[in-house]
Amino acid sequence: MIRLLLADDQSMVRGALAALLSLDEDLEVVAEVGRGDEVVEAARRTRPDVALLDIEMPGMDGLAAAAALAAELPYLRVLILTTFGRPGYLRRAMEAGALGFVVKDAPAAELAAAVRRTARGERVVDPALAAATLAGGASPFTGRERDVLVASRDGAAVAQVARRVFLSEGTVRNYLSSAIGKTGTRNRVEAIRVAEAQGWL
Repeated sequence: MIRLLLADDQSMVRGALAALLSLDEDLEVVAEVGRGDEVVEAARRTRPDVALLDIEMPGMDGLAAAAALAAELPYLRVLILTTFGRPGYLRRAMEAGALGFVVKDAPAAELAAAVRRTARGERVVDPALAAATLAGGASPFTGRERDVLVASRDGAAVAQVARRVFLSEGTVRNYLSSAIGKTGTRNRVEAIRVAEAQGWL
């Protein structure tokens, strides 16, 4: 029996996944959470074999949750399940310790097979997405450039972004300028759009 933890902020999706996966006799959903910052505690409490994590969640995203699981419960295998099949997300998922990356529109049988393969310690990645990731290369941003872009997502003024990331306004402007240059865009709104489309943020 493969014990599963499901983490998805949409309760209807989470419930549907639980019902779907529980139809297979060898799969048992032992925990369901709707926030990324609830994942580690739920995993400690229920001891699943595989954690199926969405990327976009409140509290902590699925990639950060995967990294936290790898640090605290290294025996636990992680499979990322997301709506967003973006090359940058795949690279970041692998760096966070996830074994697999599956998009939500995959057929149900394919998802169950991916869970079984992940439980066995195999890598599970859509071939087309893997090829796109290799072709696209790694994120061009430094850690600080990424932090500044993330803090700028809601259109905050430079002064507000500076307070959020504990940097001077001049340093924030420099990082934004560098990120704009690296994306070949005209302003930070466009730079953020490109970075999100690539899965770099």
